[in-house]
Amino acid sequence: MDLGVTATETDNCRHNMWSDNQHETTFIGWRSPREGWVKLNCDGSHNDRLRLAGCGGLLRNSDGTWLKGYSRKLGNCDALHAEMWGMYLGLDLARREGIMHLHVESDSKVLIDMVTKKSNFKGNIPTLVSRIRQLLDLNWQVHLSHIRREGNRSADWLANFSYSLSSFDVHFDIVCKKFRNLKYTIKEYAYCIDVTI
Repeated sequence: MDLGVTATETDNCRHNMWSDNQHETTFIGWRSPREGWVKLNCDGSHNDRLRLAGCGGLLRNSDGTWLKGYSRKLGNCDALHAEMWGMYLGLDLARREGIMHLHVESDSKVLIDMVTKKSNFKGNIPTLVSRIRQLLDLNWQVHLSHIRREGNRSADWLANFSYSLSSFDVHFDIVCKKFRNLKYTIKEYAYCIDVTI
């Protein structure tokens, strides 16, 4: 596949009629944020075999250009807490970078619902969810949305890359030089699937 796939080309996915059934084409992939906005893709990962969790994410502008990336080995925690760490670190990074218009994408629908208060808690709210909410309440515009895993591959790669790190510190722009020239980084091609209605 050609890594030079542009956002415009990926938006032009058409449906395929292979049978008499009606089909709807669904876009699955990364889309650039609107002009003047930055997109944060974040992810968490848990590896039972290694007994480790990690997180990662990246910031890209409306041209799809890599701005900053991060990866952190977390130790042993569950996948949801790894997702929380990925979002928290990404929001904190974006805020420190002075970004005022941020679109956050996560492939964890549960986490999106938790931080947007669309799910009810039994007991105490997790500390990381409270910290994420505090960051969201600051003076900036932040939009959160769920993305399918296939559209979040760069963040997933960074989360899994964290297992190879020698320390538990947050590592910024480790792989930036390697991927800086790729328009959408790490194989985020357009995916079109046909869904029978």
